[in-house]
Amino acid sequence: MTPARRQNLLRLLKPRHVALIGGRDAVTVAGELARIGYPGPIWPVNPSRTEIGGHPCFARIEDLPEPPDATFLAIPREAAIEAVATLSRIGAGGAVCYTAGFGETGPEGADAEARLIAAAGDLAIVGPNCYGVLNYIDRVALWPFAHGGKSSIQSAAIITQSGMLSSDLTMSQRSVPFAYMISAGNQSILTLEDFTDFLAEQPEVRAIGLHIEGLKDIPAFERAALKALERGVPIAALKTGSSQIGSRLTVSHTGSLSGTDDLYQALFDRLGIIRVTNPAQLLETLKFICIAGIPKGNRVAGFTCSGGGATMLADHAETIGLEFPQPSAATATELRRLLPPTAAVSNPLDYTTPIWGVSERTGPVFAAALSYGYDAALIVQDYPLAGLDESKPHYLNDAKSFIAAAAAASIPAAVCSTLPENLDRETRDMLTSHGVAPMQGLHETLNAIAGAAWHGRRRRQIFDEGCEPLIAIFPSDTAKIIHEAAGKLHLRAAGLAVPDGTVNTGADAPEASARLGFPVALKMVSPNLPHKTEAGAVRLNLRDIRDVQAAVTQMRADVTAHDPSAATDCFLVERMVEPPITELMVNVRTDSQFGLAMTIASGGVLVEMLDDAVTLLLPASRAQIERALGGLRIARLLDGFRGRPGAGRKAAIDALQQLADYAAVHREITEIEINPLFVHPHSVVAVDVLMRVASE
Repeated sequence: MTPARRQNLLRLLKPRHVALIGGRDAVTVAGELARIGYPGPIWPVNPSRTEIGGHPCFARIEDLPEPPDATFLAIPREAAIEAVATLSRIGAGGAVCYTAGFGETGPEGADAEARLIAAAGDLAIVGPNCYGVLNYIDRVALWPFAHGGKSSIQSAAIITQSGMLSSDLTMSQRSVPFAYMISAGNQSILTLEDFTDFLAEQPEVRAIGLHIEGLKDIPAFERAALKALERGVPIAALKTGSSQIGSRLTVSHTGSLSGTDDLYQALFDRLGIIRVTNPAQLLETLKFICIAGIPKGNRVAGFTCSGGGATMLADHAETIGLEFPQPSAATATELRRLLPPTAAVSNPLDYTTPIWGVSERTGPVFAAALSYGYDAALIVQDYPLAGLDESKPHYLNDAKSFIAAAAAASIPAAVCSTLPENLDRETRDMLTSHGVAPMQGLHETLNAIAGAAWHGRRRRQIFDEGCEPLIAIFPSDTAKIIHEAAGKLHLRAAGLAVPDGTVNTGADAPEASARLGFPVALKMVSPNLPHKTEAGAVRLNLRDIRDVQAAVTQMRADVTAHDPSAATDCFLVERMVEPPITELMVNVRTDSQFGLAMTIASGGVLVEMLDDAVTLLLPASRAQIERALGGLRIARLLDGFRGRPGAGRKAAIDALQQLADYAAVHREITEIEINPLFVHPHSVVAVDVLMRVASE
């Protein structure tokens, strides 16, 4: 985004005056500007009408009193392109292009979109094919439908790639404080990356929510996200749509383990972005962050007036990594003194109904429990329906006692209803006014706290370890698979150990095996054999010359039957490697959007059986690689499982780091897959490799 366009985006989002170009839709926008309380002048442009929304119409854009800061375009496609050109020429700020029929419709629309871009100059254009923008802080609604929502001092900005979803979010009854809602549409000029970068700098934005179908510029998004991280503005993302990496990787195991969605997950993990799975979770996460804040850790204190509620809290927390530490001995003693005899001291704490609603009793209980030192606190309360609310004062008494105790402990706090609808608006407003998040849905609440705590922890890690820019190496259309022996030369150069071996003709293979020392492995060498086992091109544990001779003969026949073009008279003979403690698969590859990526997985025959894999974007710090390795289910074997010796965790991390560094320097290599990578107690050996190279 150029400096001029950035300034124009500021004018668009915080306009002194607004022009509306269109008919019926312009009438609606005028109504929404009135609904939100926009204080500035509104200038409709329509040669066929005298007024729109009570504002006198101008016949042409050129007749406006001055170049408008913001314009809403709701006119046919060709007229919209002409209007954009005029607005650019007279020095307008920006425009929401509600008009559809551009790139989303096919080649003709794509051509029209290209002409729109050319006409825009430095105009800040939202869309086309979008709903528009809402600025709740400055009371601006460039929006073609009725909208809901309200703001507070520090609120959430949401950017979506779905117009209908953006409208639905404004109508939610969840008391999420909104600063901005932006429907990005086709993003022909201003992209989700641009909006994120801009909004991260706005002091009224406490958190940013993203609905992502796809990103246009990963490096630009990375820069924007790191800016938000530096400024203390958490990002929560709802990523929809997933696909496997295309045919470029179908010959490697990684194609079935890591698709585009895994790369997005790696990007989010890298940048401390909280990933959510549905719109409700997006809103609840943003609400908790904006109102309650970021916990310093994942130690939570929970209160319920029901044993069932306490159990549900504990059960879900265990699955998402939240901790409910039990009270200290001193705290437990104090709680026993304060609680009824029927209550058991625990966390989550069921403080039981005998003291329910009695502030003189519950207040000291909450205060004593929170004195132990937790990172966040919540109380489960499902409020009664209107007309059945004679018991509501009891709920409010406990809520106020909880608010006071959490404030004294200086920790983020939430009141959580088990069911989303069981927290009325009046109560939500009261809680918000006290800085306590009114959370709706038990699982959504715990997920939001866990996500916020993870973000805080990840932010500290990024500041401690640094985050170098992504390595922008992209796939080559000329890359071809090289044979295994050539690939292992690259691995040796990278500093990885490979089995001792030689390349020979079939006639020489038996004698070469004897010189190496038995037992040996025999493999046919051919760039057309990416998966040797399926073709019968591998024989293991050959123990003498006769075994090798027989294996050569059988292998020629098996490979010829599988694929005659793959058969060669070139054989790799390698000394068998001692059985490992465990096996890994590691793949380093280039992606057209994300650059250089590494996938680490359970190796050998377990690759696709366990689906146990994690993907990193490169460069990655040693700590990141270590965390990724530790996240595998097979990682327990690295530490010694059921009395077996531990594997070489340090050696494995060294090898992974060396491989990543080598790929970053040797950019002609577009894919390296080692499977298996044998991990021994103090060393690793790359037993097999598949490699693509653009020029060898």
